[in-house]
Amino acid sequence: MHRPNKQEPTDPLIEQIAEVPFYIPATGPSTRPRRNLKNDDCFAIFDSHGDIGATPGGADGLYCRDTRFLGLLELQLNGSQLLLLGSNVRDDNALLTVDLTNPDIYFEQKLVLPKDTLHIIRTIFLWNNTCYQRLRVQNHGDRPVNCVLGLSFSSDFADLFEVRGMRRERRGSATTEIIAPGQVLLNYLGLDSTLRCTALTFEPSPGRLSTGMASYQLALAPGAFETIDIAVECRESERAPVPPPFRRSMRAALQARKTASRGQSAITTSNAIFNEMLCRCTSDLAMLVTQTEHGPYPYAGIPWYSTTFGRDGIITAIQTLWCRPDIARGVLRHLAALQADHFDPQADAEPGKILHEMRNGEMAHLGEVPFRRYYGSVDSTPLFVLLAGLYLDRTGDLAQLGELWPNIERAIAWIDGPGDPDGDGFVEYHRANDDGLINQGWKDSHDSIFHADGTTAAGPIALCEVQGYVYAAKATAANVARRLGHHDMADRLALSAEDLRVRFEDAFWCDDIGSYALALDGQKRPCRVRSSNAGQVLLSGIASPARAELVAQQLLRPAFFSGWGIRTIAREEARYNPMSYHNGSIWPHDNSLIAAGFARYGYKNAIMRVFGGLFDAAVYMDLRRLPELYCGFQRSRGRGPTLYPVACSPQAWAAGAPFLMIQAALGIEFDPERNEISLRDPVLPPFIDEIVLRDLRVGAFGVDIAIHRQDSGVAIRLLRNEGHVRVAVLFS
Repeated sequence: MHRPNKQEPTDPLIEQIAEVPFYIPATGPSTRPRRNLKNDDCFAIFDSHGDIGATPGGADGLYCRDTRFLGLLELQLNGSQLLLLGSNVRDDNALLTVDLTNPDIYFEQKLVLPKDTLHIIRTIFLWNNTCYQRLRVQNHGDRPVNCVLGLSFSSDFADLFEVRGMRRERRGSATTEIIAPGQVLLNYLGLDSTLRCTALTFEPSPGRLSTGMASYQLALAPGAFETIDIAVECRESERAPVPPPFRRSMRAALQARKTASRGQSAITTSNAIFNEMLCRCTSDLAMLVTQTEHGPYPYAGIPWYSTTFGRDGIITAIQTLWCRPDIARGVLRHLAALQADHFDPQADAEPGKILHEMRNGEMAHLGEVPFRRYYGSVDSTPLFVLLAGLYLDRTGDLAQLGELWPNIERAIAWIDGPGDPDGDGFVEYHRANDDGLINQGWKDSHDSIFHADGTTAAGPIALCEVQGYVYAAKATAANVARRLGHHDMADRLALSAEDLRVRFEDAFWCDDIGSYALALDGQKRPCRVRSSNAGQVLLSGIASPARAELVAQQLLRPAFFSGWGIRTIAREEARYNPMSYHNGSIWPHDNSLIAAGFARYGYKNAIMRVFGGLFDAAVYMDLRRLPELYCGFQRSRGRGPTLYPVACSPQAWAAGAPFLMIQAALGIEFDPERNEISLRDPVLPPFIDEIVLRDLRVGAFGVDIAIHRQDSGVAIRLLRNEGHVRVAVLFS
């Protein structure tokens, strides 16, 4: 397999970095902020001008099924770049609108077109594997304007892993042809024998059209305007009908986005900025959720992970289960259909194992990367079982669980079988394919699992949070089994969960660090590292109350809590680096899972600090959007958080984080058998005085609830009850 950034090394450090599998390079600054759109299996990355590829070497492009179908689409006026007036993605992420104007244009040292004379609006959206763009050019001057509007275009048909930095010795063949007065076809026949085509359609036809440039000679009277439509279609056939016109497709795209947001409980608060944050999170989830044949599935993130990821999809479903259970149902059904049924060392697959990642690009088809269907994840399988149990608790959908029960049984068989190869009762990982992932938990960087002295741990590795996932999975599966009438199985699962809880405390607790070990290595030696993984242990309930309190206290000390959130490892650890991917950065999803763990043990004040840190960080973020991660530098007065340069944004489980935070703060619980919604020890974060939950559903009925601050606590008002839903407030 070809490693990324495989260059001639000049020193040991370069050589070491060059050999890190699947490393995502940051090769230089981006001169223009990026804007993202997504629809189903296609996504696009533009710069703030609406261009693709104007700054060389970036990840810009129109992508479909892990291939970049368009790498350059740059607009110029008389050969000059335009000036940016504004660039905005619509609140629902459906449209990108860019306002541009002309610079001062000279001819033979004379000013022939003063700046700000022309107004150019670019309206861009994706629909049905096609990128649509409308250019509206209007003359706001007091005299006629003659100018040339040019669009340069090309495609390298790069596999996503090539864009990420991997080098290939051989590639397929590319051709370009003009097939009609306003149509150009870019073709690429890959080494996998798949034909990939980019069809560009211009309406009206340009005055001049070549295989890389479309030019329009515009003559605009004062106040006059002209409109140009461009459709860029990603397909696997040379011949296909011309895409539907711009306006009809835009109506369909907007309606689809509106429909995708239905069925989710609406949340409004007294804080306008937090409302903007929630609006962006809701829109990001609507954009990332992709309709599969099994139901909705949240693709992990743009640009690197816009595909099915098991762990990411499950965690996003857990975060949003209380307000949008249809995502959990789609995730469970989709992953059940992809569950491994045989041993395949190349894919790290074993019977019963749940998918890690699925790819559809040329390199995956050829086996140059192992990710066509890749199962190198130690936690997807127990998390799948846990989600199934939580889904039943939330919905009471016993019929769906009956359909999924064989998959749950196979997943449990993997947990107790291949997932525990040495039979010590702990689930562990060790890659079967040398080209696969070295580390297979959520911290899957090559250097993320290490000992106190900084040496990397040798496998097989048993991660602390994974044992918690297994404990919670078996405990919830016992309830499912009992509901389905499998009483003997239910008893065995409950006993197994309790046995694991006892053995976990003995093997993982480290008095010297006051926390659970990050992991056990292949010799069963604890990795005595203070990590956020121990915070996720609390999520499962496997921790004893006394030790859970010690972990919670430690996570809120300055060594962990930066003011913007909880770092992945503490500052005093050997590999701490606030700019690293997993060794000192802050991940919103990690913080939300830790907050849910705090809620389990009743640490509401701890939730408030973490919730407040994430909200304060989002205030500084572009579009109020929480990215995949940001740097772990300590918060300082008057400065926002430091961004991580190649973080995915949007990222599904980052968008899901505020929803789980809300559930943790309010203690939202459901009992579908009794048509009951409970709020356990509800509290409001300090930046919110009131929160209104609309159409919060249990069974077939919905309610609207307002929670507002009152004296030192909160008061609850039932605004609407369309059925016989009982709303209870529980205090510990």
